[in-house]
Amino acid sequence: MKRSKGESVLFKLRNLPIKWKITIFSFGIVLFSALIGGIIILGTMTRLMEEEIGQRLLVTARTVAEIPVVRENMAEPDSWREIDPITNRIRIINSVDYIVVMDMNRIRLSDPVKQRIGTPFTGKEAEEAFTEHTYVNKVKGDQGVAIRAYVPVMDAEHHQVGVVVAGHLLPGIVEMILSQRKSIAITLFLSLLFGIWGSWQLAKQIKRQMLNLEPYEIARILRERTAMFHAMHEGIIAIDNQERITVINDRAKQVFQITGDVIGQNIHQVIPGTRLPEILALQHGVYNMELRIGDALIWSNRIPIRVGDQTVGAIAIFQDRTEVTRIAEELTGVKEFVEALRVQNHEYMNKLHTIAGLLQLGQIEKALDYLFKISEQQRDVSTFLTRRIADDNLSGLLLAKIRRGKELGVDVVVDRRSHLERFPKHLDHHDFVLVLGNLIENAFDALAQVVREKKEVYVSIEQDDELLSLMVEDNGCGMSPETAGRIMERGYSTKQGENRGIGLFLVNQVVEVGKGKWVCDSEPGVGTSFILTFPMKGDRQ
Repeated sequence: MKRSKGESVLFKLRNLPIKWKITIFSFGIVLFSALIGGIIILGTMTRLMEEEIGQRLLVTARTVAEIPVVRENMAEPDSWREIDPITNRIRIINSVDYIVVMDMNRIRLSDPVKQRIGTPFTGKEAEEAFTEHTYVNKVKGDQGVAIRAYVPVMDAEHHQVGVVVAGHLLPGIVEMILSQRKSIAITLFLSLLFGIWGSWQLAKQIKRQMLNLEPYEIARILRERTAMFHAMHEGIIAIDNQERITVINDRAKQVFQITGDVIGQNIHQVIPGTRLPEILALQHGVYNMELRIGDALIWSNRIPIRVGDQTVGAIAIFQDRTEVTRIAEELTGVKEFVEALRVQNHEYMNKLHTIAGLLQLGQIEKALDYLFKISEQQRDVSTFLTRRIADDNLSGLLLAKIRRGKELGVDVVVDRRSHLERFPKHLDHHDFVLVLGNLIENAFDALAQVVREKKEVYVSIEQDDELLSLMVEDNGCGMSPETAGRIMERGYSTKQGENRGIGLFLVNQVVEVGKGKWVCDSEPGVGTSFILTFPMKGDRQ
């Protein structure tokens, strides 16, 4: 499609490099500023010139009004013959355009135009002068705009006998510009020269700050980055040093079930428990930490944002592990169930063999007694756990560990005073399954390293309105003070193999989330005791 001339110019301007656009825009601003400044200066010059002309006209009019010939001959016939020559000489000497002398009847006794002498003055602006007022005003007459000074003429007895009007025509705008054309040209030239130079330097600086990118390139990169940012599977949240949210992507909103725009709001009010503000105080990153925020279990990296040497905010990049953890727990539960069935099958096979042997020997009563005894024991343990532990997941775990202990030759004893009615507000059955499972498995490992007549793991769970206390104690190999001091560190383990040093680290994280405390008492060759306490009241961080 063919463009018009005006459209072609606009098209070319739109496609200019940003440096030229900024230069032209800046130059336009300089030119506009120079124009406004010129108008202001011209107005100021006009005002000052009018004030100067008005003062000069007043002096001239007063001079004429004080001449004795003018004062004494105002009422005489043909007085204009003496007055007019005098006023003409004064007009020429003082460089004014006209001087008009009038008597009290407003008859002209002096005028630059001879034909007007003897004619009445009809201008209404002179009325106040005939009441002994002296003033200056600006009027528009036949020859253009003029400044006029009005002075009354007083006789020896101080009676007004006439009025002197001195006038000067004001030059037009064009005349004023032409009269100052040299100064205006020099000023305009220097202004434009430095304006162009300054605009070019400003354009270069802005171009450098924009990484030498054109606006359309910046817009394209921004759209691409924004799309990538919201399409990421990881959630991202950033805050400034006032703990206000500055960045949040769609994934983060989805994980924490946030709707609407939360930019600028305090992160504690929007998402309690992120622990992101603590990075502002720590001044260093925290990596690969598992946190439970609301109903979400996340794996996060939290990093400070620095500009130079100053920390201006913090950013959290996290993955939602809730579903993965749930699936893992289900798989782990299946594994534990299979293991429990295997142990139970092995145990029952041994018991069946015993019963079969007694029956073959004809010991029917002993076989029945043995059968009743093991049934009673099994029912007793199951009934106790069901009655005293309100959560089925925890009861199932303890039952599986008791049977696992029997297979390993370890007596797992659950304190008969144990009871659990509910979990603290900030923890759930997942956390306690993790804690008990890891502590009991560690106890099994410790007992595997010693030879004892009786190997025992003692478990106690006690709860009241204020605290929940959990204890796991064994008479295994124990730990040295150095080992006991480092067991909660991630990756630290005295056992060989991969994926070690994770269990107690996760236990420690549960303790931190639950605002609890843990105490480890261990003696080499004697055994180890873990005591964990959690407050039953409190909000999540």
